[in-house]
Formats: sequence, structure tokens, C-alpha cells
Amino acid sequence: MALRDWFWIILLGAIWGCSFIFNAVLIREIGPLWVTSFRVGIGALGCWLVMFALRKPVPRDPALWLQLGLLGVVAYAIPFALFPLAQAHLASGVAAIINALTPMVTALISHFWIGGEKASRTKFTGVAIGFAGAALLVSPALSSGGSSHLWAVAACLGATLCYALTLNITRSYKHVEPTAFASIALTGAAIVAAPIAFLSEGAPVMTRPETWGAALAIGLLSTAFTFQIMYRILPRVGATNFATTTFIAPISALILGVTILGETILPIQIGGMLVIFLGLLFIDGRIGAIWRRAAA
Repeated sequence: MALRDWFWIILLGAIWGCSFIFNAVLIREIGPLWVTSFRVGIGALGCWLVMFALRKPVPRDPALWLQLGLLGVVAYAIPFALFPLAQAHLASGVAAIINALTPMVTALISHFWIGGEKASRTKFTGVAIGFAGAALLVSPALSSGGSSHLWAVAACLGATLCYALTLNITRSYKHVEPTAFASIALTGAAIVAAPIAFLSEGAPVMTRPETWGAALAIGLLSTAFTFQIMYRILPRVGATNFATTTFIAPISALILGVTILGETILPIQIGGMLVIFLGLLFIDGRIGAIWRRAAA
């Protein structure tokens, strides 16, 4: 990938790492279903504002609206609820680290997807190295036992499966303008998520300023802003390469945990971060290219 693509991937990964901190703040006052409702609702509003500000045409095809709306439910409403649900029993950094399995799941699905990206041996090696780095990062939390409940881990894994599936499906909509894609998909997710949240958890009550700040930040920064970038670079870099943003997110979440929540980073976690970066170099193809030149 080009250096500019890596810049955007690292930036998106860092911002999405922040979303786990925002989730941790939000679930102190509201339930996980309202967390996802606020995220997709505020995110959709932000995307529509960008849409009208840029004077992008609004698609008229009802079938396209239905398809993108349903895609938004699977891609956003479900995983955005699963992560805060799990974070009631998992630390923010642990949830972000489990999310780092997304590239591995995406690579496997893409390899067998009709018309999908066929993963090379080098790319599979990079995914395996990244997974090993994520395992190093999560090992202290898992070895301590207690809060890392199995079902919460399973919920996070379910969210990564949603991401992997929809990243591959999204490639079929290259003809849709990116801002329109994000706006319609998030709107569909909000239409489904809000009524379910109201019926399941009642009306939300937010009294703390930080809760409102986290809701706005996760909706406008972690969703509306990042989606404007995501749908523009995804067709160019491919689903597997783009999924490496989830290798960056745990690093961001851990750093924020130290600076904001007062958590500590262990030496094994620093080692895990370095291993993740090594995996990124393999996925990027740079190390493979060096080996091929050396062999030649």
C-alpha cells in the first residue's frame, strides 16, 4: 500500500481505539443498546450534514436504500451493541485487543469469498503475526481471570465476524458515492436500533457532562468522520488491508487507558505492540518484497 493509505489506516485505527474508552464512559449511565443507538444516530446525522454540505446527490433507488440499510444493521447496529455489552465485564483495552482479530477473520472470509481477495502466503503470515501480538497484549488480562468472562469474549468475537462479513460485502457497492453509502447505512442502523433500545432498556437518562461528551465524540468523531474516510479508501486498499486498523486500535486504547483511566502498560504489552507492527509490515508486502529481491 502507499504511504498515504497507511497514514489513514493508522489514523482510523487510533480513533477507533478511542471508541472503546467512549463506550466505557457511556455504559456507566446507559445500556449497551442505547450506546449503539446514540452512536449510529449521531453518526448518521453527521454524515447527512456532510452530504448536504458537499451537495452530493441522494440515491433514489428504494432497493438500494433497503440493501444499505440492512447492511448497516449487520455492520454497525449489531457490533456497536456487542462491544459495550461485553465491556460491562471486560476492560476497554481487552475488548479492543479481541477486536484485533478482525484482519484474520477478514482474510479467511475474503480468501473463500466469490470474487474476494486471495490471500498470499506472506499476507497470511502477517495476519498470524498480528494475531500473536494481540495475544501478547491480552494475556495479562486473561491470566488474571475474574472479569474476562467467556461470553463477553464471545460477544466481541461475534462483532469481529460482523465486520469481516460486511467488509467483503461492501466491495459490491463501489458504484455508490461514499458519503451516501455511509449516510444511508447508518440511517438504517439507527432506525432499527433506537426502537429496540427503547423497548429493552426504557428511556435513556444521561446526567453527567462526560456522558454527553462521549456520545457526541463516538457519533461524530469515531463514526461520522471516520466513515467519510473509510468508504473512500476501502475500494483502493481492499478489505484485508483495511482490517488492519483493528491492529492499531488496541494500542490506542491501551495508551488512553494509561493517560485517562490510570491503567498501566506491562512490558509484555509493549512487546505485543511491536509484534503487531511487524505483522503490519508483512501484510503490507514490504518484507516479502525485500525477501524476493534478496533471493533474486
